[in-house]
Amino acid sequence: MKTGVIGLGAMGKHMAMNLHKQDHLYSVWNRSREKAADLAGECGVSCAESPAALAADCELIIICVSRDADVLEVVNAMADHVRPGTVVVDTSTVSSDTAKEAARKLEDHGAGFLDCPVSGGVEGARNATLAMMAGGDAAALDKVRPVLAAIAANIVHIGPTGSGQACKAVNQLMAAGINQAVTEALAFGQQMGLDMDKVVDVVSNGAAGNWFLSHRGKTMLRGTFEPGFKLSLHYKDLNICKAMGEKTGKNWPMVEMTLLHYRKLMEQGYGDEDISALFRLKTADPASSPG
Repeated sequence: MKTGVIGLGAMGKHMAMNLHKQDHLYSVWNRSREKAADLAGECGVSCAESPAALAADCELIIICVSRDADVLEVVNAMADHVRPGTVVVDTSTVSSDTAKEAARKLEDHGAGFLDCPVSGGVEGARNATLAMMAGGDAAALDKVRPVLAAIAANIVHIGPTGSGQACKAVNQLMAAGINQAVTEALAFGQQMGLDMDKVVDVVSNGAAGNWFLSHRGKTMLRGTFEPGFKLSLHYKDLNICKAMGEKTGKNWPMVEMTLLHYRKLMEQGYGDEDISALFRLKTADPASSPG
């Protein structure tokens, strides 16, 4: 199946490379053409002149961009050129409403659309171990699942269009809570004067163990916050969660608190660091920390 990738950032580049390793990759496009040209040359595939040109050549198109507006811009550019029967898979994290709008635009041209946000960070993209939450037509997913298996180890059909993004919102809210809990607990342990490497080792194997503690605990203790998952992107995602949550008429205090903390860190210039940079606030002078 001729597969094209649109968006070659930290996640998209690794997805494209893993597709290439399985002989699926046919064409790439990126807003910064040099990045696309370099990867195309390395893999021996086409470097498309535009999303429209890529759409005309591919049977499966994987989008990996940052924001709702970017997804719709790409979909609008492709819509008049996409082949009937093509499946477009959006791995970006956007709102359910954006997914539904993109699906409508492509369906008018005979193409299918799946909202398939992923979790697992840069490590998951590099190692092809991503978890993929799929919304849309189950038959369309089954059609492209063998190709998607080159980039994701766990692909689950959640429900109709928009369901994948709603599931990703659950994931991002949970990630915020885990980040809050782990960074605060480790800061507490430091204040108790404990050997924190030993604390991470033992707690990681107990009831409170989790991926974030195991993979970020020791790096944050050493003041290293290389992404990973950029704090500014999680901030964007949590604003999506906030907007979706407001429609329920309920308050979601974990979202509000984490947005407040992230905003402070971004104002201090830490937006491009990993989300574990929240540890900076937990260990800061209480007088300078947000509420």
